[in-house]
Amino acid sequence: MFRRLILITLGLAIALSGCGSPQSTNAAMTHIRLPMGYIPNIQFAPFYVAVEKGYFKQAGIGIEFDYKFETDGVALVGAGELPFAIVSGEQVLLARAQGLPVTYVAAWYQQYPVSVVAKSEANVIVPQDLKGKKIGLPGLFGASYIGLRALLNAGKLTEADVTLDAIGFNQVELMAAGQQDVVVGYSANEPIQLRAQGIPVTEIRVADYAQLAANGILASEKVIREDPAMVNAFIEAFLKGLGDTIANPDQAFEISKAYIPNFSELDVNVQKQVLKTSIEQWKTNRPGYSDPKAWENMQNVLLDMGLITEKMDLNKAYTNEFIP
Repeated sequence: MFRRLILITLGLAIALSGCGSPQSTNAAMTHIRLPMGYIPNIQFAPFYVAVEKGYFKQAGIGIEFDYKFETDGVALVGAGELPFAIVSGEQVLLARAQGLPVTYVAAWYQQYPVSVVAKSEANVIVPQDLKGKKIGLPGLFGASYIGLRALLNAGKLTEADVTLDAIGFNQVELMAAGQQDVVVGYSANEPIQLRAQGIPVTEIRVADYAQLAANGILASEKVIREDPAMVNAFIEAFLKGLGDTIANPDQAFEISKAYIPNFSELDVNVQKQVLKTSIEQWKTNRPGYSDPKAWENMQNVLLDMGLITEKMDLNKAYTNEFIP
């Protein structure tokens, strides 16, 4: 979902609470540009619902969805230029290791959403089965790479036990063309797309083997310090949208159509399955809550990979102070 795609011309898809442009917000509204880390997608349904139902407007916030790269969003929040961004957990620790003053303020995904997907005949059922395999993934970066390393660790394997093939974001196309047998992708994307094309696949979900900090809301330390009321209002509006999406996915699906420019070209059944699978990854008894163990595990994976060189104060990397 939140993978960094080859840049495509989308412009800014603006979805302001109650209005069509930033200039149309009134004096009482705070205009927020929100980096999403991905193209318009049904998986952003909680945000679309929160806008459509007026939850952000009620909080005094006008939202502009900015579908830029995840790393760009992190950098802008770290520089204090934007208050929030949607990011994956590893990006938070990588940013703080570089000295960026950012904090994860609300968990969205309760399960790390990455999977290894293999053609059924490859007999890849558990992490140990990856030994000796060539594995296609976007590259040695991002959530896909982190998730794969976590699965290798679970199978007591290292990168030396497999062959990594950087293929960009072409997992479905290359597997369908017979050029890849094992790929890394998102649980709510590649396996669904492949099965819809009649390709039988097996799936090893990272979440079944490792509890890692996943996608959620990043804030700058500046906005947390200077305007905690806005942070609280933003999170409350999002959590209302999330709750409504989980409670009524059919309604959320209909609402989301207007926010996805190419929706008429998409397979409706696939999109419904994508949303259903995503909702399974969002459900929890305490929406927004970050599990400390998930952050400890993520830090250990990054240390093992050499992406960070020393342990950090995780209490500064995430907070639950805004979570009811």
